[in-house]
Amino acid sequence: MKAAFQHDVAILIGRFQPFHNGHAGLLQAALAAGAQVVVVLGSAFHARSPKNPFTWQERAAMIAATLPEAQRERVHYVPVRDYYDDGLWADAVRAAVAGAVPRAQRHALVACFKDATSYYLHHFPQWQLLNQQIDDAAPIGATAIRNVLFEAEQIDVSLSAVAQLLPLAVSQYLKAWTLLPWYGPLVQEHRAIEAYKARWRAAPYAPIFCTVDALVQTGGHVLLVRRGGYPGKGLWALPGGFLEPRERLLQGAIRELAEETQLGVLAPTLAEALVGVAVFDHPDRSQRGRTITHAHHFDLKTSQLPEVAAADDAALAQWLPLAALAGMEEQFFEDHFHILNHFLKLTQEQR
Repeated sequence: MKAAFQHDVAILIGRFQPFHNGHAGLLQAALAAGAQVVVVLGSAFHARSPKNPFTWQERAAMIAATLPEAQRERVHYVPVRDYYDDGLWADAVRAAVAGAVPRAQRHALVACFKDATSYYLHHFPQWQLLNQQIDDAAPIGATAIRNVLFEAEQIDVSLSAVAQLLPLAVSQYLKAWTLLPWYGPLVQEHRAIEAYKARWRAAPYAPIFCTVDALVQTGGHVLLVRRGGYPGKGLWALPGGFLEPRERLLQGAIRELAEETQLGVLAPTLAEALVGVAVFDHPDRSQRGRTITHAHHFDLKTSQLPEVAAADDAALAQWLPLAALAGMEEQFFEDHFHILNHFLKLTQEQR
């Protein structure tokens, strides 16, 4: 006899980096509420980083490993990227859920409002909200677990220290995952980010950083750099950096462009080629702290590609075809793919 469910589908939204016992409790609440369950895996298609170490496929496998077969068959996993735009993100979540369970009419959103970062759960008033409580005394948090994972001197000892926070299958998964080649570089990146934050802890208030980026296109190509150091070592990025104390924004963007790429174009020519400027200010766009960037879009409108050479903190400067960018999303630093997408419309999800 089939169980009667109050809802056709229950939705659980999270990053699950990694999936822990608190998440497992919410998933069981979703399985009890809906005939089908859709797990929305946020922060999908990111390059690996200490904040997003696991791909969406790895997270789906991690979650599935904790479930018995009967429950596993009722769960659907849908990846959703970070759009750094709440409305666009909410539209993408609704579309993903509809695609996974197209005939569902009665929707429930299983939620736990843990802190201010949970505001996104208010974006779905058309779904019945099932607010769940997690014991405040329980030391559960994915950030703390990641810190243990990347600060461990002896991984077996450290994983045993957080074992009570994780389903057994996830503990085993993490132990095997730390043997893979990307674990070591993520440890180094975590250390670099923590060292960066430590230098600013003595400030009387949380600092807000101002940066500039330069998107230069011409001849069907875009000029990008590979980052030479942490954070984001080896990832593609727009040429850019921190604004100097006496600089105007455009001056800073042109200076950083010259320093990192040695682009053979005069500053007045670049200023005339400026076709757009946009501010990217999402609080979570950078792991180093609150960083607001002003991205400058230059279109040289030439058929020839000017010579470039990497310098400063760039390991490589290279012209890449516009047509290749959409397939490179997981190779970009922080939100630089989304900056490119804003100006160049690389994906179809636009507002």
